[in-house]
Amino acid sequence: MSSTPREPGSLSRPLTAGLVTALVGFASSFTVVLAGLHAVGASAAQAASGLLALTLAFAACMFAVALATRLPVTFAWSTPGAALLASAGGLGLGWDEAVGGFVVCALLICLTGAVPALGRLLMAIPAPLAQAMLAGVLFELCLAPVHSVASVPWLAAPILLAWLVCMRWAPRWAVPAAMAVTLVVVVAHSLGSGTALPADLWPRLEFTAPRFTPAGLTGIALPLFIVTMASQNVPGVAVLSGFGYRTPWTASMLGSGAGSLAAACFGGHAINLAAISAALAAGEEAGPDRSRRWIAAVAASGFYLVLGLGATLVGAVAVAAPEGLLAAAAGLALLGTFGAAASSALSDPRTRLGALTTFLVTASGISAAGIGAPFWGLAGGLAVRMLLERPGPTALLPGPAAPHGPGRSGGRRLGSTSSGSPRPSSPR
Repeated sequence: MSSTPREPGSLSRPLTAGLVTALVGFASSFTVVLAGLHAVGASAAQAASGLLALTLAFAACMFAVALATRLPVTFAWSTPGAALLASAGGLGLGWDEAVGGFVVCALLICLTGAVPALGRLLMAIPAPLAQAMLAGVLFELCLAPVHSVASVPWLAAPILLAWLVCMRWAPRWAVPAAMAVTLVVVVAHSLGSGTALPADLWPRLEFTAPRFTPAGLTGIALPLFIVTMASQNVPGVAVLSGFGYRTPWTASMLGSGAGSLAAACFGGHAINLAAISAALAAGEEAGPDRSRRWIAAVAASGFYLVLGLGATLVGAVAVAAPEGLLAAAAGLALLGTFGAAASSALSDPRTRLGALTTFLVTASGISAAGIGAPFWGLAGGLAVRMLLERPGPTALLPGPAAPHGPGRSGGRRLGSTSSGSPRPSSPR
């Protein structure tokens, strides 16, 4: 019995899509991760360890879930979560306290997969307030390019120019190009100033025993969990839904929670469903046969492992960077996310005052009673909402429901999605 031959190059497109997914996902935000880990007390070696641990964790999770489900499910580190860490630097937490917060956040992600009620409770947070909190977290980092141009113009200008040129003609590669130019600028500056990079650049993991404190819980764990779920996992479901795939919610949350837990004590803050880069593996770039796009996700996991081997190198380069330059590159990477979050938060006049309150308090960076600004921003926004606003019935986060799709889902299910929840909104 003869089988129907596959079109020539049927593997080349998923493999190429996997490579692009890994390159864009890693290059577009590794500076954000390093900046966040440094802000909460990580040394250069600990930050590099965290970057490596995260890459290993989500690559393994991506490989396992995509292979088991035959779905193009991709994972990534929590970029908004890393930005949150950068804003939490003023809390005065020790690195071991931050690691304790990472562990608690990972356990909460696991619980979200195991206990559907927890997911529904999280989705009860009004979407405008969640987006306003994210915008407030990102605000300071998004100002960094402006400060950098003012303080080190000759170093920052090439980075900004590369970003602008690519935004004009190749928007997808704008942030990776800016990151590549940043590395070149930093290395050239280090050589010119006589600063030598470490001789041993072999990647390694460094264990940190977690310390659990109330400040770590309220300043790191809870805000990190909320930002990761609302700004990464829910949009990740929406992206897959937009391409007609049913997200294996339980498996994804248990897998990413377990991966986050494994990475936490080595400096990794959190992993989650990919959102932006998910479209590269689930879309047309991965080939016309929807049932084979899972190969792109599996390929991306392998390419991520290769990129992870450079964690120590990029960590060393980051330490050698002039003050503010790494934050400037991170700010460019987050401009799109900031714009989308601010626009979503303020789009409805009925909820605008509460969202503005959340944004301003979060962006202020205040700390009271050992609790960081994101918590107080969300609390203030909720108070204004209850006292002054009368929002309509559509102002909640979309729940992790089973997305609709064509009759052929392109893969078999692993786990299930929680039932009875509204369908996710369309991807941004």
